[in-house]
Amino acid sequence: MAKAAPYLVGRLAGKQFLKAKWMWQSFAGNEDEAIQAEQAVGRDMAKVVEEQSQGSGPPEFQILLDNIAKPLAERVKNRNHRFEIKVLSSKNPRETSSLAFALPGGFIFISSVLIELAEQNSDELAFVIGHEMAHVIRRHAIDRILSQKALSMASLATPAGRAVAPWLRSVGMQWLEKAYSREQEFEADVLGSRLAQVAGFNPRGALRMLERFRSLEGSSDPLGLSAYLSTHPPIDDRQQHIREQLRLDG
Repeated sequence: MAKAAPYLVGRLAGKQFLKAKWMWQSFAGNEDEAIQAEQAVGRDMAKVVEEQSQGSGPPEFQILLDNIAKPLAERVKNRNHRFEIKVLSSKNPRETSSLAFALPGGFIFISSVLIELAEQNSDELAFVIGHEMAHVIRRHAIDRILSQKALSMASLATPAGRAVAPWLRSVGMQWLEKAYSREQEFEADVLGSRLAQVAGFNPRGALRMLERFRSLEGSSDPLGLSAYLSTHPPIDDRQQHIREQLRLDG
């Protein structure tokens, strides 16, 4: 798969951002070593997420996501990428930090609320998981971390440094709701849809999942989705982009 374009992230822009990526790769080594370094960063962040979450979701939801994630991961070109999908309980949806998010290194969390919204449909959930995988593959997840001036790249690239866990505890879980750029979201939509398609899922599941989100717009938002949707491009734009890139009719 091609390398990600140098999108702007957080407060870094232009040459500063390119320098940050170059410095990270210098600290982390070659591409495979950089993936391993990202996994160490993500593992520490995942521990904080689990500490502060409401617990795991229903076991049957975890089995469902594992069965969907396996064929998706098998289609990822670089076999050094590893993905760990976990369901988060959502007894009170409005307290859920985010419905779906990816951490560096392939640690992905999906809220049980989102699984219920999709009515456990495998095609739709394949799009959700593929979208989050894409944020990892295209390095959006680690780039977002590198935009934080409070973190040292040297300490991030050194597993013993463990700088990211205390930082995440200090800024709070709401940091996970920070938006990616519009371009990154579009890129994750398309790559996620393509991963789903080559893994044997119906790519129209992406359009149906987005349609479910649309049905909640302007409603009383009983599932607490407004904050999640506000960090993504308009649904019409996302659907149109997926149709164009995957050449889907209708």
